[in-house]
Amino acid sequence: MRPSGALVTGIITPFLFLYLLELAIGAGLISRFAVPFPSDVLAAIPGLVRDNNLLGRFASTLGMASLAGLLICTLGVALGAFLARFRRIGIAAEPLVGAFAASPMVLAYALFLVFFGRNFVAAVAFAVVGGLPPVILKTREGLSTVRPVFLNVGRSLGISSRQMFFKIELPAALPTIFTGVRLGFVFGLIHLIAFEFLLNFGGLGGLVAELAELYNPPATMAAMLFVIGLSAMVFFVLERAQRWIR
Repeated sequence: MRPSGALVTGIITPFLFLYLLELAIGAGLISRFAVPFPSDVLAAIPGLVRDNNLLGRFASTLGMASLAGLLICTLGVALGAFLARFRRIGIAAEPLVGAFAASPMVLAYALFLVFFGRNFVAAVAFAVVGGLPPVILKTREGLSTVRPVFLNVGRSLGISSRQMFFKIELPAALPTIFTGVRLGFVFGLIHLIAFEFLLNFGGLGGLVAELAELYNPPATMAAMLFVIGLSAMVFFVLERAQRWIR
């Protein structure tokens, strides 16, 4: 399928799904108490903007996600480079980092409340810790698998270790590193939304929690649409950046 055809299909499919869902709920095939009408969900958006500061909450979550993403990228690349430089430490630490990535970090949110309190610092720190492992692992992988011929050329030119890293190793490993950065951003955003939801703390996650407690399914689903929209926006930007790097 041509790119234009894929784009058109991607735009039409969600609207077709919502139309069929509207018909199924209206026909009684799906309980309207479990799933609200898509038309009611869309109609709830102006009320959220007017009464629940939806756009402000969206900006709050986006701002914290951007800060967390910057920290994830900086710390993850630095730690990954350290593990790649000291190979024995890297070999020993890799299974631990992988196990940490597979652990249910969301259960440890109470520890962040103890250390940081119930504030945006705790939310950002929780997102950073959740998003670090893939960046660390892919950075170590990328730097450890740089082709030896590149390194030999650098040594033949007599460049310093600093120049070797920034002019040869890092550019050669950048596509692999960015794969980890992309995963880290996604994991960080998931942890951030989960933190907001669990603590009913500002942002989009907090809004979803508030509306769910009030049992307002249309408004809850409308807020969730903005969570999905934020995730899609982050994914789109990172995908474009990754294509540009390659």
